[in-house]
Amino acid sequence: MTVLSGAGISTDSGIPDFRGPAGVWTRDPDAERASTLSHYLAEPGLRRAAWRNRARWFARDPVPNAGHAAIVALERRGVLRGVVTQNVDGLHQRAGTDPALVHEVHGSILSTRCWGCGDRRPMPEALARVAAGEDDPPCRACGGILKSDTILFGQSLEPAVIDAALRTAEDCDVLLAVGSTLSVYPAANCVPRARAAGARVVIVNGQPTEMDGHAEIAIVASLSEALPVICDAPAAPARGPAVG
Repeated sequence: MTVLSGAGISTDSGIPDFRGPAGVWTRDPDAERASTLSHYLAEPGLRRAAWRNRARWFARDPVPNAGHAAIVALERRGVLRGVVTQNVDGLHQRAGTDPALVHEVHGSILSTRCWGCGDRRPMPEALARVAAGEDDPPCRACGGILKSDTILFGQSLEPAVIDAALRTAEDCDVLLAVGSTLSVYPAANCVPRARAAGARVVIVNGQPTEMDGHAEIAIVASLSEALPVICDAPAAPARGPAVG
């Protein structure tokens, strides 16, 4: 099984999604602007607000929930091919999933990256500088603009990560897509790629998705309630023709 996870798997950890009724961008349009690379680089005020938001995020210290634990159970049963995640929170790894199996297609908030020289460092190092009074800390190496090591709109994805994610989707018997609207590409391409390769597709989300027509089973439910049940089910049968 390959798992494709989106923001919905982390909402029960206290991390809001982006586009939902209580989503980050719904409540704070400036947060959406700060998620666009050109605005982030050009507007110091947005960067200062982004650093305050990062500090609050780390202060809340979100922890994995039952949905993340259910994915770990798949690995322990020996049936997890990999996790392709659109999330940047690192909760799959923190829950116990082998980091080597996790493909973070949108990067990680747990580290920083200098837009100038590419220097990467642990996020707490920059947040300590923010707490000490630097409201927009520059890169220690070159003085350039620091950002979280996440992929912003207008920023190129990491080709090696995307290639590995799509290969993982194509090399499974079952693709389990959880907590994603499946409307953001190229991550959403995992669904048709898996289906074309002969995998069965199961979608679990809090609302219908744009890819439900590709699924053999589409479930609208709480992920923290549904995933422990699904992932405790008997192993899927050997791969056969896609149906449904």
